[in-house]
Amino acid sequence: MSFIDSYNPHLLDGVQHVHFIGCGGSGTYPLIQILHSRGLTISGSDVEETKITKAERAMGVTVYLEHDAAHLGDAQLVVYSAAIHDENPELKAARARGIPAVERSVMLGYVSRMYSHSVCVSGTHGKTTTTSMCTHIFMAAEQDPTVMIGGTLPLLHSGYRVGHGDTIILESCEYCNSFLSFYPTVAVILNVEADHLDFFKDLADVQHSFREFALRTPEDGCVVANAEDANTMEALRGVPRRVITFGLTDKADVYAENIQFVGANSSFDIMYKGRKFTDVTLHVPGMHNVKNALAATAASICLGIRPNAVKYGLAGFNGAGRRFEFKGKYNGADVYDDYAHHPGELKALLDTVETLNYKRSIVVFQPHTYSRTAALFDDFVTQLKRPDVLFLAEIYAAREKNTIGISSADLAAKIDGARFFPTFDGLEAALRETLEPGDIVLTVGAGNVYKIGEDILADNEE
Repeated sequence: MSFIDSYNPHLLDGVQHVHFIGCGGSGTYPLIQILHSRGLTISGSDVEETKITKAERAMGVTVYLEHDAAHLGDAQLVVYSAAIHDENPELKAARARGIPAVERSVMLGYVSRMYSHSVCVSGTHGKTTTTSMCTHIFMAAEQDPTVMIGGTLPLLHSGYRVGHGDTIILESCEYCNSFLSFYPTVAVILNVEADHLDFFKDLADVQHSFREFALRTPEDGCVVANAEDANTMEALRGVPRRVITFGLTDKADVYAENIQFVGANSSFDIMYKGRKFTDVTLHVPGMHNVKNALAATAASICLGIRPNAVKYGLAGFNGAGRRFEFKGKYNGADVYDDYAHHPGELKALLDTVETLNYKRSIVVFQPHTYSRTAALFDDFVTQLKRPDVLFLAEIYAAREKNTIGISSADLAAKIDGARFFPTFDGLEAALRETLEPGDIVLTVGAGNVYKIGEDILADNEE
């Protein structure tokens, strides 16, 4: 996938009918809602009926359950999801007819320009949580934002929201440079680490893309940056934009004082350039979430959000789906699920767990992609040595083929006591035998490892 390097201000001129190829995806549905709400005729196609396609039909969208060139009709613009291949008959027909065709993330960039304020949250990790915190704050400020998040936020009962205000809040992923299709007025950079090395050449290449992301803000825009992340600050060195930094000390513009932890909660004062901005109580654990809250606050300051909205917005945030999400109890053990799939995310997660005074920490980890596992192998080993009990599922392939010849068994061989299971069934059986009252067990990874926790909890219902 590539990104459009220059904005075409005339792309939407005179467009009355937009056709979506892959209209049943969670990423395309909010775009359809936005464009439909602005009076455009929308049609779309997908391979099966889903809740989303049914909802689109109810809106008045014409939905086809197959791909056929005839479905384009009189469409003047085509939007396609990342899963659509070049040989798709509708995409081929659009190009043959000279109808502009853009990938979904590119279209999202155009849609973001329909709003006066575009808050784009990027970083190697922490994006979903920080975007969710921003959403809570802007909702508390009664800004009625449009929102797109890469996870489920209980406040929205989904990962998106189509509002009527002049702000859009977007989780912005660097993979394949998709975030370079966006045009933020506030660009948030939480951290920059070597990741997605199946696409990026190295850390320097990652930093270059984040720098380009920051430069996509207008001259009167704002960049929010982690003052304590050397890679972020190096990427932004000399960037001619207003930069507001966040961190845990007064070396940053937005920082925390008087931090106190009580169980899974924290309370602290948020300071801005030496003065108290507001006080906050967070109902999500961990120092990393304190930093996420500071980043969300800095983004809010860029757009003049009042302190009380930050205070009450953050107080109402109880976590996003798959981010230290409590799932239930099994044999007296607390079962949680988390999306962590990078060593930095694992460190933040395990740092948090160590503050919670459980008898034992039991981690069920499923690595995500062969390339990431190989590139960051030693860092994964360092973090995975920390839990009291470690179960390893096989690597989740996602978009890759195993040309490297790596397995989770290779990780297990480097960690004393680690157990590798080639199937979920075997792992679940061992987990059931292992769990005791007072344990915390976490299913961890970006693949389908969450099903393991759901499966054992289903025993409680039998």
